[in-house]
Amino acid sequence: MEGNTLELFTRSRRSHARLNVPALVQVAALAIILIRCLDLLMIINLLGLNGIGEFIHRSVQTWTLTLVFLSSLVLVFVEIACAFSLVKGRNWARWVYLLTQVIAASYLWAASLGYGYPELFSIAGESKREIFRSLVMQKMPDLLVLCLLFVPAASRRFFRLQ
Repeated sequence: MEGNTLELFTRSRRSHARLNVPALVQVAALAIILIRCLDLLMIINLLGLNGIGEFIHRSVQTWTLTLVFLSSLVLVFVEIACAFSLVKGRNWARWVYLLTQVIAASYLWAASLGYGYPELFSIAGESKREIFRSLVMQKMPDLLVLCLLFVPAASRRFFRLQ
């Protein structure tokens, strides 16, 4: 009986020791979650509860607006799911997170130039250069997270080994 108990502890210790998550990957995953939560809090602060209700009401007026609204929600949930999967060592999670950032930045750029809906998903600016600069500044935290996931050797090694 005692030998079996010792074996269970050893086996569980080995299974936990197998996944050594680098600090940079942990920071990146935590940053993704915190950035999205902070974005949500800032939107709530900006619009207020009545404004959120009005925004949702406006977003379901047409099929196109509803699709954009639901797509943005799905994108946020996919990013958060990627954050949890990153800590588990899933290589696909960092690529999916990169894809979400490309999609979000492309849509923001297109909407800011007048090719997309709604105005909330656009960046104000006098010229394309000013809009691009604002877009880069707005996406800077996400760019830094991507750098933490793709640039350091420890991060690349972690995802290659999993």
